[in-house]
Amino acid sequence: MANPVVHFEVTGMDGKSLQDFYSGVFGWKINADNPMNYGIVDAGETGGGIGGGISAGDGGTRQVTFYIAVDNPQAYLDKVESKGGKTVMPVTEIPGMVILAQFADPEGNVVGLVDANYQSQQS
Repeated sequence: MANPVVHFEVTGMDGKSLQDFYSGVFGWKINADNPMNYGIVDAGETGGGIGGGISAGDGGTRQVTFYIAVDNPQAYLDKVESKGGKTVMPVTEIPGMVILAQFADPEGNVVGLVDANYQSQQS
């Protein structure tokens, strides 16, 4: 796959309850020991799956989003808009963690993009 899905995110009203739910149902190891209480799902225990995050949504947002690794998030946002999608979150850097963006496809589904080169730049 040229641009693989590399991360998923589940957001809702109560991030801690969602973390407890997914951990309890699927046995996922979730670590929310960070300033944002963002629950990082450990991919090492998923038997070949991808890692992700579970947290409270910004302003009560409830959604499931997957993130695609790309070499230039802004170029992909431009392509998305040229094909009928809309930018939901412009290219944003969370220092030391990730550069990301989000778009809505023509049906309104929100999909994320992550800069595939960001981690290698941090090393």
